Amino acid sequence: MPAADPEAALKRNAITEVKTIYAELAAQPIERSCSLRTECCQFRLTGKTPHLTRGEALIAAKALRASGRKSQPESSDGACPMLDPFSSRCLIYKDRPFGCRTHFCAAAGGPYARKDVLHLIHRLLEIDERLGGDGAHPIGDALSDALRTCH
Repeated sequence: MPAADPEAALKRNAITEVKTIYAELAAQPIERSCSLRTECCQFRLTGKTPHLTRGEALIAAKALRASGRKSQPESSDGACPMLDPFSSRCLIYKDRPFGCRTHFCAAAGGPYARKDVLHLIHRLLEIDERLGGDGAHPIGDALSDALRTCH
């Protein structure tokens, strides 16, 4: 029987923990109603880009691969690389990062108050540290790195 891969186990555990954080966020009694208008996905227009921890990037990379893509889509118009240019829908919506779940979008209910999610942010950063990360990075960079290192 082959020896267990400790790095793979660490990544699996991190993915499970991050998904638990996403579920805890969804269970908070904060009114949210994302209408999938994708205005928040236009980074050049909003001036805001989500930053992902390493654990979040692993989930995004896995979701992107599950969509049938092997690499990050190119975006030259300043839109999120996860925004499908043909359908204008998020390629990984179910597994979208924490920043996309708590963003500033007025149509979705505005941003979460930082005090309401700070404990979850700290947990994401703890997971990032365990994975050897150095904090959150812009979605494009974080996703590129995760796609190179996850299989």
